[in-house]
Amino acid sequence: MPKLSDILGLNARSADYLLLNLKSARRRADDKLLTKKMLKKAGVAHPGLLGTIGNAKAARLYNWNKLKEGFAIKPVQGFGGQGIVLVKRAAKENGVFLTVDDKKIKVEDLILHSMDIAEGKYSHNNLPDKAMIEERIKIHPKFKKLAVGGAPDVRVIVYNNIPVMAMLRLPTDESNGKANLHQGAIGLGIDIATGITTHGVYKNRSVKYFPDSNNKVNGITIPYWNKILKMAVETQIISKLNYLSVDMLIDEEKGPVVLELNDQPGLSIQIANMAGLRRRLERVEGLEVEEAEKGVKIGKALFASKFANRVRFIGEEKPVVGIFEKIKVRNGKKKMVELNAKIDTGARSSSIDYSLALELGLLTPENVLWTKKVKNSLGIEERTLIALTLKLKGRIIKTRASVTDRKNLRRQLLIGRRDLREFVVDPGLVKIRK
Repeated sequence: MPKLSDILGLNARSADYLLLNLKSARRRADDKLLTKKMLKKAGVAHPGLLGTIGNAKAARLYNWNKLKEGFAIKPVQGFGGQGIVLVKRAAKENGVFLTVDDKKIKVEDLILHSMDIAEGKYSHNNLPDKAMIEERIKIHPKFKKLAVGGAPDVRVIVYNNIPVMAMLRLPTDESNGKANLHQGAIGLGIDIATGITTHGVYKNRSVKYFPDSNNKVNGITIPYWNKILKMAVETQIISKLNYLSVDMLIDEEKGPVVLELNDQPGLSIQIANMAGLRRRLERVEGLEVEEAEKGVKIGKALFASKFANRVRFIGEEKPVVGIFEKIKVRNGKKKMVELNAKIDTGARSSSIDYSLALELGLLTPENVLWTKKVKNSLGIEERTLIALTLKLKGRIIKTRASVTDRKNLRRQLLIGRRDLREFVVDPGLVKIRK
C-alpha cells in the first residue's frame, strides 16, 4: 500500500490541482460536442458524430432507421456515465435495436430517452441539454473476453504534459456495459513504462482477481501503449487543461480514439495502481515539457514499476557481472560506444560524468528528461536527469541517469541497483583492469 502522505484526497485535488484549470477549458471539456470539435480541428482520432438532438421535435424527425451499425446515445453535458445507451446493432424487426446486453429497444424508446436528455435529466444542475449520437467503437480482440457487454477504456491522468498514472476500466454485468467504476466496472492499474496491468480495484477496494473468476488482474498488455500515452499528452496540450484525465477506447481497426476528457477525474485510480497520485504529481511539478514525446519519455522513466526491466527476460537465467564491466552506451548518433563502468549495488540509480555525457551527445534538449535546482546541505545544486540506453551482457537496458561530476573517479559511468535487477552481482568477479 502507498504511504498515506502520497495519497491525493478530494480536498487536496480541488485546492491544489483543479484550480489550475481555466474555466473556459473546463467548460469545453464538460461539453462533449465542443470536445469533439476541438479534437477534430487538431486531427486527434475520436468516435464519429452521427447526429445531435436538442428538443422533442428533433427527436421525432431524426432518421433512426438509418442506424444499422452500433451507436451510443449520450447527454452532451452528462457526467458519471449516466444517461448513456449503448446499441450493438439493428434487429431484424423494423424499428427495433439490440443493446450491448442483448435487450431489445424500440425507436420510440430511443426518442423518449433523447427527449429526457434534452430536457436536462442527466445534465449538471438539470439544465437543458442535447443528446449526442456517435458511432460505437468495435472492441479490440484483446479485450473481447475481458469486457462484458461494452467496450473497455483506458484512462490516463496527465499533468504538466506528463502521463503520471493510468488505468484500464472494464465493464461488467453490474455496470451494464459501461466502463464506470461507480456503476460496478473494474479498474486495473497500468504500469506507465510497459503498458502492463498491475493491480485492480472493484467497488473501491483492491482486488487481485476478477470478481467472477480466479483469473489474475495483472499481466495484461495494453495494445498501442506508446501511441495511447502520446495521444493523451497531445490531447492535454490542445485542451489547455493543466490537470485532467484522457479517456480512450481502442478500436479493432482504428486503434486508440479519444472518448472524452475529465477535468476532475476520480481518485480510485490510486487503489488500482497501489500508488499515490500526490507523490507522482509533486515529482513532475515545475518541469518544462513542450513536446508530447518528451513528456511520455519522462513519465516512463519516473513511474516504471519494479518489474519493468524484467518484462523481456522472463524465464531466462540471470547473467553474472563483476564490480567493473565493459558496457555499451548508445550515443547521440544512435551508435553503441563501448565504455568501462562500475557496478555499484550501493547506489540506487545510475549516473554518468558530465564531460562524458557531453562527449557522447547525450545532453541534447530532446534527451534531457529534466533539470532541477535542489536544496541540500551544500546549498543549491542543479541536477540533470537524462535518458540512457545501455547494453550489458547482451541485454538492452533503457533507463535514466543523473549527470554528475565523476572526472576524478576511476569510472565515469556507474550502474546502480535499479538497473541490475536482472543480473547477479559477484564482487569477486573482476575482469577489467585499466
